[in-house]
This record gives sequence, C-alpha cells and structure tokens, in this order.
Amino acid sequence: MTALANQHGALNLSQGFPEFDAPERLKLRLTQHVQAGMNQYAPSPGVPALQQQIAALAERKYGAQIDAEAQVTVTAGATEALFVAIQTLVRPGDEVIMFDPAYDSYHPAIELAGGTSVHIALQAPDYQVDWQQVAAAITPQTRAIIVNTPHNPSAKTLKAADMVALQALVIEHDLYVISDEVYEHITFDAQPHLSALRDPTLAARAMVVASFGKTFHCTGWKLGYCIAPEALSKEFRKIHQYVTFSCFTPAQLALADMLNEEPEHVDALADFYQHKRDLLIEALKPGRFTILPSEGSYFLLLDYSAISSLDDVRFCDYLVEEVGVAAIPLSVFYADGSTDKVIRLCFAKEDNTLLEAAKRLCQL
Repeated sequence: MTALANQHGALNLSQGFPEFDAPERLKLRLTQHVQAGMNQYAPSPGVPALQQQIAALAERKYGAQIDAEAQVTVTAGATEALFVAIQTLVRPGDEVIMFDPAYDSYHPAIELAGGTSVHIALQAPDYQVDWQQVAAAITPQTRAIIVNTPHNPSAKTLKAADMVALQALVIEHDLYVISDEVYEHITFDAQPHLSALRDPTLAARAMVVASFGKTFHCTGWKLGYCIAPEALSKEFRKIHQYVTFSCFTPAQLALADMLNEEPEHVDALADFYQHKRDLLIEALKPGRFTILPSEGSYFLLLDYSAISSLDDVRFCDYLVEEVGVAAIPLSVFYADGSTDKVIRLCFAKEDNTLLEAAKRLCQL
C-alpha cells in the first residue's frame, strides 16, 4: 500500500510508521555516541546501560522486579524478538493459539519452528476474545498462546477479566505466553496497559516483547527487546546469538540516555496519540463511515458498509487510486480472510495530513 500511495501521490495512512521524526535529544545522543567511537559490537544480550533502563521502566510502569542482566535481551526490532521467542518455545508438532486479525509475522515463525498455528477469529466490531472458545481449542499439543495488547490491527486492549482468564488457562494447561506489547505506552482514555509483567504468576511463563521504534518514533532503527524469566532468556539468547548476534551499539546507548534523561517522553505518549486519534475521529464524523473504538495503538478502524459493496481489498485500491488516501484492508490479517467491510487507518501522522485525509474520505 505504501508503494501504491507513492505511485498515486496519495496520503499514506496505511503502513504503521510515524510521519514525524524521533525526539531531538535522542538524535543528539546518537550523534554523540557515534562521534565518541561507540561503533563496534555491543554485547549480544544488549548494552548493560540499556538493559538496566528497560528493567527500571518495567518496574516503574508495572511494578515488575526484573533482573536486567539475566532477563532483558535487546533485539533487532520487535519482529526479531517475536521470531526468536517463537523459535525458543515451539517444537515440531506443537500448537500455538493466536487471534485473528493478527500481525503477519506470527504464523510463518510458528511454521518455521515446525509448529501449527491455531487461529481464533475475533469479530467486528468489538473484537473481544471468547475465552471459552480458547479453552475449547486447547489440546495436549498446545504449547503457547500469543496475545497482543494494545492490538494491531483492531486497536483494542485486553482488560482485567481477559488477563484473569488467560492466567487460568496458562496454569491449568501448563502453557507459555508470548505477549506482543509493542504499543504498550499508547493506551487511551486513562486506561492502563495490562502487561503480562504486572502479574508475577503470568510473568513467570511469559515472553514479553516491546519496541523502541513505536515508543520513540524511530521504526527505522529496528530496536526492540524481550523480557522473559531467566531460564527462557538463556534459551532465547542461544537463538538470538545466531540470528542477529547484537544490535546497533550507538543507538542502544542513545536510547539508554533518553530513558534516563527524558522519562517524560514515555509518560506523554498516550496523550500525544490520543490527540491525534480524537482529531481524526472528529474530522471523520461528517462522513458515512462507522468509526470503531480505538482503545490503544495508533490505529483506527472504519466500517465502510454504508458506502460500498466492494470487498475491503478492492475498496482500499479504490481509495488510493481515486480518493487519494491509502488504508489497509483488515481481511489480510486473517488466515481465512474476512467478509467484514473494515479498513485500518494509521494516525501517527501530522495533524494536517489527518485533516486532509478525513476531508477526502468524507466526500464519499
């Protein structure tokens, strides 16, 4: 869709990357570390200063007691962390439960590990997990459950009841959890992010994945991390050693500085994106779309069933070619497709871009 947006000169609200730049302090610290010669391999698990800042952040946000050296591994983006976590846990013949619509890297990573993805489809407009359905899908081969909160692409968040149900199933069936929390600091309307790290029982069986690219508007740096119990981290690092070995040293140091010197950036992120969500929603209200709730992440879903009978892929083609706005069809996030007439917009864009895109969409 980004290539199509470029081809047609459309406003790109499709791919999930910010239109604005990383914080000035972060860029300054990166330059300083490069100029200081910090340009060689970092330790494979990560620069100690960054590991310590990650552990401190987890304690500040979630009350989690994390051993930085033993439990925190810095990775080449959250996607590498997800891949390695899956390779760490999944053995040939294992089943892994995941929820559609889902981020597209889960399924192939499970297959590469010799496992089988068990897809549970969430339905528009609420995309709530039916935990009885999850329980019914568990077999003796089930190894893990992948959860994603805030959720891409639905923009929903797991609630306290969801975490209680998840914990109960994990304990009852001796399962692991891979918790994709890359949008952890972007939750709206004063609702807290319910990390798996908040619950010591769940955290003891969870591999929690996060992303600096989402938090600091620097997706091109490809830096993320995994927090896991020491025993799982040891196995995780055996694979990370041969996938990536180590990650961009001066950027790790710059991120450690940023977390230490400007912690308010993380704290302000939810309000920063809630402004953009609210701006886009208000600008879209005169139109004919049904706007679905966005509880977290930087995505907004629109139901276009009152506008067109086209399927969502063809409708997105029409939008980019004829309306000048690029969006993502939600059906591509389902293993078996979806007939819901729902598209995803990314509002990690400048305000003027959002207002112009809404103006064009409201003409439909």
